[in-house]
Amino acid sequence: MEDAPKPVVGAARYVAVPTLMDSLLHDVRNPLNALAIHLEVLAEKLKAETGQVPPSQEKNLKAMRDQIQRVDGILKLFSDFVVFRGGSAGAADLSEATTRALGVLGHEGRKRRVQVQSAVEAGVQVQLEDTSELGFFLVQALLRAFRRAENGGTVRVTVRGEATSAVLEVEDSAGPGAEPLPESVEALRLRCAQLGVDLFIRAGTCRLSFTRA
Repeated sequence: MEDAPKPVVGAARYVAVPTLMDSLLHDVRNPLNALAIHLEVLAEKLKAETGQVPPSQEKNLKAMRDQIQRVDGILKLFSDFVVFRGGSAGAADLSEATTRALGVLGHEGRKRRVQVQSAVEAGVQVQLEDTSELGFFLVQALLRAFRRAENGGTVRVTVRGEATSAVLEVEDSAGPGAEPLPESVEALRLRCAQLGVDLFIRAGTCRLSFTRA
């Protein structure tokens, strides 16, 4: 019996992602919430008669609170970018979404030994027929650059407003070469065409021009 084509197998695996992601969020967030509650109970006990947590313990409590919030935030960001739930037309903050995407993919960049430089203009808004797809555009452009620039290369991510356009530009230092993710690039081209986003890809440059909100 022949092996199933990779795209078919990949699609079948992805079908399970939303269900698995919802289970992950539930099963991890519940313990996180419990930890947060117990942490506050511990803080109250440490106050004792003075009404204040001893300075030597306050630093530890703050570190634990920060880590709980960090894990919860990463889970939410991962869910937002990985699971497609469909959205409505409207405005979306390209600047904020790019910063968040860089945070979500930070480990991937470090794993591939990529130096990331960012120049994100604040408050750049885009108009999209499906605002939930902004994460798809960002992840595809960034992963392509990380793959091209791995093992010591550089990736520069720029977000800027240009008259009626909002521009996301991802440049890598690899130069001309074979496309590492041809299927992802084709999917990116298709979705850009469907949602009216101008796409330019050549060598180390991937530039998306959105309608500016």
